[in-house]
Amino acid sequence: MLQKLGFLPGFNKQVTPTGAESQWTGGQNVRFRYGTPEKIGGWSQLGDSKLTSSARALHHMINKEGIKYAIIGTNRILYAYSGGVYYDIHPLVNPSGTAATNFFSTTNGESTVTLTFTSAHNFSVGDIILFGDASTFSSITDSNYTSSTFAEKKFMVTAVPSTLTLEINVGSNETGSGATTSGGITFFQYYHVGPAEQVGVFGYGISQWGGTVTNPQTTTLNGALNADSAGTGGSGTTINVASTTGFPSTGTNFIQVGTEEISYTGLTATSFTGITRNVRGTTNASHSDGATVTNHSDFSAWGQAASTTDKVREPGLWSLDNLGDKLIALICNGACFEWDSSLANATATRATIITGAPTASRDMIVSTPDRHLVFFGTETTIGDTTTQDEMFIRFSSQEDINTYTPTATNSAGTQRLADGSRIMGAKLGRNAIYIWSDTALFTMRFVGTPLTFAFEQVGTNCGLIGKNAAVEVDGAAYWMSENGFFKYTGKLESMDCLVEDYVYDNLNTTSNQMIFAGVNNLFGEVIWFYPESNSNVNTQSVVYSYLDSTLKRPIWFVNASSLFIRTTWQDSAVFGLPHATQYDASDDSSFDVTGNTEGISYYYEHETGVNQVRLGVTTAIPADITSGDFDITQKVVRGAATNLGDLRGDGENIMRVSRIIPDFIAQQGNTVVQLDLRNYPNNAAASSSLGPFTITSSTEKIDTRARARAVALTIKNTAVDTNWKLGTFRLDIHAGGRR
Repeated sequence: MLQKLGFLPGFNKQVTPTGAESQWTGGQNVRFRYGTPEKIGGWSQLGDSKLTSSARALHHMINKEGIKYAIIGTNRILYAYSGGVYYDIHPLVNPSGTAATNFFSTTNGESTVTLTFTSAHNFSVGDIILFGDASTFSSITDSNYTSSTFAEKKFMVTAVPSTLTLEINVGSNETGSGATTSGGITFFQYYHVGPAEQVGVFGYGISQWGGTVTNPQTTTLNGALNADSAGTGGSGTTINVASTTGFPSTGTNFIQVGTEEISYTGLTATSFTGITRNVRGTTNASHSDGATVTNHSDFSAWGQAASTTDKVREPGLWSLDNLGDKLIALICNGACFEWDSSLANATATRATIITGAPTASRDMIVSTPDRHLVFFGTETTIGDTTTQDEMFIRFSSQEDINTYTPTATNSAGTQRLADGSRIMGAKLGRNAIYIWSDTALFTMRFVGTPLTFAFEQVGTNCGLIGKNAAVEVDGAAYWMSENGFFKYTGKLESMDCLVEDYVYDNLNTTSNQMIFAGVNNLFGEVIWFYPESNSNVNTQSVVYSYLDSTLKRPIWFVNASSLFIRTTWQDSAVFGLPHATQYDASDDSSFDVTGNTEGISYYYEHETGVNQVRLGVTTAIPADITSGDFDITQKVVRGAATNLGDLRGDGENIMRVSRIIPDFIAQQGNTVVQLDLRNYPNNAAASSSLGPFTITSSTEKIDTRARARAVALTIKNTAVDTNWKLGTFRLDIHAGGRR
């Protein structure tokens, strides 16, 4: 008897595989369209460059000349992409440059260069410094480095030993005797954005007042430490001390020398081994022989860096929008800038600060069609960052991004929201701006004079989990809170989600600002990329199919594929296809910054082809989907003449499976099919599982021999140029008794 296999769309991870009969339980790189699973579309890298550090914002715009731009804000650099080329438009703290003399110090055999300033600088580790052209360069004595080493090149700051010095890595070792503060050049400082990841803060005063000491063990250095990344004397991974008695000896532990935190993974009687310098947000420093070494694995005291914390340092974030041809770019919790895409030489210019705007805001939106620039979580006194109120809103006068003081003749104004401790994010909707605090949802609607905007609280206990965890599409807002998924269409709805426990049980909520939501309107999907509990960066995604979902059957699915991890996403409105970015922390070879230590980002166009194309290399996108266990109980014979019966699906009888009849729609390449057999729910899948069987476009049937009470279906592909969409599979089954 042939039995059709039918499954409901979406994944159900709230029940066991046995409980998910007639449902799908998991997979990767698949989607549901018209109720049927299929492999997702491919993607291809745009341009051939690796961007510096982690992309944290993506915005598409088209100017009046019809030129399309993708604006990509990483945590270090603001890029404009157009015509296959990336342009650096990042704003400069000192746009005219600053001349420096007696600037360079080098050491034979090392690639680290120390820059010495005449007054205190405000660079941080990870910041970008750009040097002027060769005409501003004066040669360095006792060094093989020349103007070509520095002129018109960008470097990442790798260490800040003091307020007057910083270090960069030039990528090649000094072969001269070593310069001692010689040479000079003009330099430019990039505006600081922030770190690539969201991490815990182990700063002073984080722990309890007066501190807690569970093991106040100390020792002393046996040999000086240099201000570098290595161990004693500037080489190796070992720190020698007088004694390690009393210090923790298993796992990763921490010591403090001066103000520097150092981790170690092993020890001997007189040394710490497997060291890593400048951890927990501290900076490399020099330490003299005999300096005190304190156990910081289980030591936290006032005035000392804490070993544990519930405080976090948010990643470097942007808010991007455009007012006509002008890009508006906000460094979150920082200043706001504009870039005019209509200029004939636009890509050769940089974003510049909006002089009248607030200098510290959490988020920003251009309100349309009324054309106000709105800041959220901003300053009550413009220009005074100490007055930043994370529940305060300020908006410009209409079409005037430099005027924010309300008068009788303009439409500028302010508003403070009441429910919550801080504004988490805002999105422009069809009829309103949606504003989320950490606890509530508000709407902001343009009403004209005299109020300009009307504010209304429309939801409670539904706050936004992270700045970028919400989207708006077709008049509906969808977002992720700390306690579930929500939707607002004029009324607040808590969304039923059959993968909710899977997502939230494995979510790293301390990296909430890494979460990024996007819309793929080509397939009616809302996607959230999020970090798992063991990661500070995005590692998985969860998708809601808003077009195919119904009230009784919401369609959700997840994707744990390492290929499909994105830090930003932008829908297809400007470029015709969705675009996204991927972060790789293990690769520092960005195209434009020397000494990069924070990884790189790729920029992709999605829904193109069936493979991944990156750096000119084509690789397969493996896709698979697995069903819950379904019973294959034989129809009960009620009459020899008619052979009528019913399909009870109770798994009472052992069944024999003798044939598989596959059915794919528009199959491309080969697809693999497997049937996993199980007699009882707690049994592991039988070693005699059917398959894997390779299905080609001409495969009519597969003959098999297997016995089981329940079966789970898996469909997958692993090769390039493979695509599939599932039809209706059938099994030839026969009764095999109850044993």
